Amino acid sequence: MTDDTQASRQQKRRDKRIRNSRRQCHCCKQTFMFCWHCRCGFSICQNCMHENAWGMTCNGITWTCPDCGDQNGYGNQ
Repeated sequence: MTDDTQASRQQKRRDKRIRNSRRQCHCCKQTFMFCWHCRCGFSICQNCMHENAWGMTCNGITWTCPDCGDQNGYGNQ
């Protein structure tokens, strides 16, 4: 296999991985590289999370999914 073919395959894999890692915020409907997400499929971007944190968390460590009610961590532990 030539180096050009192998490099092309690696680029395609990288592009696909980046494309699949983008999520759409359920609040503002924009697409972001990083969103807080729940196992049920709910996603919320950092800005919307900051605006709505008053209703989604009471301790700043976990947040409650508004769709399914499941507890999710902020990842700051």
